[in-house]
Amino acid sequence: MSTPHIEANKNEIANVVLMAGDPLRAKFIADTYLDNVRQVNRVRNMFAYTGTYKGKEVSVMGSGMGMPSIGIYSYELYTQYDVEVIIRVGTCGSYIKEAEVYDLILVSSAYSESSFAYVQNKEKRDILYPSVEVNNKLRDVATHLNYPLLEGCIHSTDVFYVDGPSDYYKQLRSEKGCIAVEMESFALFHNANVLNKKAACILSVSDNFETKSNVCSEDRELSLTKMMEVALGYIHE
Repeated sequence: MSTPHIEANKNEIANVVLMAGDPLRAKFIADTYLDNVRQVNRVRNMFAYTGTYKGKEVSVMGSGMGMPSIGIYSYELYTQYDVEVIIRVGTCGSYIKEAEVYDLILVSSAYSESSFAYVQNKEKRDILYPSVEVNNKLRDVATHLNYPLLEGCIHSTDVFYVDGPSDYYKQLRSEKGCIAVEMESFALFHNANVLNKKAACILSVSDNFETKSNVCSEDRELSLTKMMEVALGYIHE
């Protein structure tokens, strides 16, 4: 069995999937942490791998950038491959001074101006939530690893380059409580809610709107290991 976007057979995808926006980050996770790895998807170079982590099966896959892309892949994983849990491991831009580069953010909710959820099934809420159960477990893993976590609402945006006021993020921070920005979680949470599945998101800060610090593109791909270890800890616990 395959879909238009995933060539894997049904039994080649584990019931827990870690999704990274960058397919090369998915490859890095598989190469660095997994045993008995096999590549199960190459379509559109959206690499996916299945292996074992400390004896337990897990898959890692790229999602691409933006809600339409993760919307397609997560929906197909949930509906065609019987995936139960998807944990997004991604990067974000911090809206607050307290969240500096390489810090970890566990997403407690995602706000978006996007029409993704409304078009998909007329969902009118602009704030959506991850699985409490999965978040609790990720928090426990981070505590065990002694990795500090910030938690809060993030801004899931459709637009990377915005022509408008440069301090729009400050409005989102004050009015919606957003502490960081990325481009995928809102759609992932929506699909999980619609399909009665589980989703969560743990992010590494790659740049800070307040301090102007940032992480280079190579480090975005290879060096954001703490969030990977927390997400993989969900599998092992």
